[in-house]
Amino acid sequence: MKYMLIMRSTDAAVEDYENLDFTEVIAAMGAYNESLIKAGVLLGGEGLTDAKEGFVVDFDSTPPVVTDGPYGETKELFNGFWIIQASSPEEAAEWAKRCPLGPGSKLEVRRVTELEDFPQDNEWIQKEAGWRAEAEGRLGTANPVD
Repeated sequence: MKYMLIMRSTDAAVEDYENLDFTEVIAAMGAYNESLIKAGVLLGGEGLTDAKEGFVVDFDSTPPVVTDGPYGETKELFNGFWIIQASSPEEAAEWAKRCPLGPGSKLEVRRVTELEDFPQDNEWIQKEAGWRAEAEGRLGTANPVD
């Protein structure tokens, strides 16, 4: 099963982060990522830029409204993510607990749906399977669309 670990932080945690030695932060995250890689569970992950560089597309109206960042409260935003392969929710939780985050930070852990979770006789699910196979052939990777 695939799980997404979604990093969230409070305003205080963001402020604390800005006062940390960047070299130490990179070393701690690098060691964590290395442990995920060596265990063979890391499928992907990225950090995200500050919310003030992003925007939200809100579909509550027609046409949708685009709002530049920053937007929302810090607790509603996420700063980065990992996608891991784990045999159970408990294993995913164990990996999440090892992440070198401090007070005010949280990892939301959510299972990533897979094609097998959907009706296999559905036309769009069958097309999706074909698209993924095509992309895999072009890119030579295991799950390029995930």
